[in-house]
Amino acid sequence: MSDVALSARDRLLTAAARLFYAHGIEATGINAITAAAGVAKMSLYNNFASKDDLVSAYIEARHQEWLGLYAVRVSGATTAAERVTAVFDAYIDHAELGYEHGFRGCGLLNAAAELPVGARGRDAVRRHKEQVESILVSHLTELTSPATATALAEHCSFLLEGAMARAGLEGASTRLVHARVLASSLVAGL
Repeated sequence: MSDVALSARDRLLTAAARLFYAHGIEATGINAITAAAGVAKMSLYNNFASKDDLVSAYIEARHQEWLGLYAVRVSGATTAAERVTAVFDAYIDHAELGYEHGFRGCGLLNAAAELPVGARGRDAVRRHKEQVESILVSHLTELTSPATATALAEHCSFLLEGAMARAGLEGASTRLVHARVLASSLVAGL
């Protein structure tokens, strides 16, 4: 679908997502977003009450993007262990998407790092990370006790976040692939 066929709201969100990820939220002004979206400034305010609202919509879109990557991966999984690795595969897929200036790590954490404590966007990022960990708990509970599943899910979350940070610094998914291997070894030991 061409950008012209998208609504002004969708064009604004697409442009904001690209610019926020490439340059950061604070460094990206409203004028740059409306120019990249090919809309008048008033279109932004007709669709979003403020830049904060646009940032919140961006964070929700990133969350939904990851959930979509995960849904594709988990749909092919036939065992609980494969469902656990599907979480890692979704992160690998995220890292391998085509980015304007290369992969720079988790777009959600990058956004959260720019937002003040207590900001709506930071809370949304925290909820996303909690949901990922909850997904891991649900799959691991199929393999072990709830207490062990909870502890191992936290461990896997730390593997994911650490690998995502290093992958962002290195601009490649290699660390995430290694984290997947480590997680598979942990799950195989259950």
